[in-house]
Amino acid sequence: MAPAAAAGAPAVHGMSDQEIRALYPEGSYEFVPHDGMRRIIAQRMVQSNLSIPHFYLTVDCDIGKLLTAHEEMNSTATQDKDGKPLWKLSVDDFVIKALALALQRVPDANATWTEGGMLKHRHSDVGVAVAIKGGLITPVVRNAETKSLSVIANEMKALATRARARQLKPEEYRGGVSTVSNLGMYGIKEFTAVINPPQATILAVGAGEKRPVVRSAKIEIATIMTVTLACDHRVVDGTLGAQLISAFKELIEQPVSWRCKTPGQAPARCA
Repeated sequence: MAPAAAAGAPAVHGMSDQEIRALYPEGSYEFVPHDGMRRIIAQRMVQSNLSIPHFYLTVDCDIGKLLTAHEEMNSTATQDKDGKPLWKLSVDDFVIKALALALQRVPDANATWTEGGMLKHRHSDVGVAVAIKGGLITPVVRNAETKSLSVIANEMKALATRARARQLKPEEYRGGVSTVSNLGMYGIKEFTAVINPPQATILAVGAGEKRPVVRSAKIEIATIMTVTLACDHRVVDGTLGAQLISAFKELIEQPVSWRCKTPGQAPARCA
């Protein structure tokens, strides 16, 4: 079922189908009717742009230590009886975990807007945009702040496989508090993403690339990844958004020292 239009949202009147098709000679194109998924995606994105006041925050992250940890963890992965590794970590797995921990460090950003009040979430349920034929879907890693990288890796592999086969259950892609959208594998350096309602944030992740940086008054080469956080200003204002993306940057740049910092609890290793 298509989501209901936001109350009070202005009507959008674009060109009609006939007006658009009249601009192109008959026979110069193939007409492909929209399937249900493409219609729902279009409706949700229009709803998001009309009803959610977006703003964007961008930072550069030095992922040199992350890449070292990534290589070491994969090379020392536990093996099954046939000698095959029980997991294979991706950069996305680190991003999911770092965002989940950042939401715990900045609990006021771990929230959802409703007209009656704010939903303050106890756990970090992080969605991940997965491209499938005809569109995309965002399966959700529940309680991501509590899970090891290997568990996240295997869970995401299973979710992505079922997503591409269109076998996800509704409870596997609905809800969530934030989403990761990564286009780095296509060489995209930086972009902004549209918030997936009813979530309040989405993190757009670009490609890691070698760039010159200044350290101790000297120019060095580092692997830098640009990320942009889109925020719903009703939930996350500028200062709160800055705190969240700063927490993410600190975590993603120091993955070997990750700690859970849940309010009211003693820090504990959770990598």
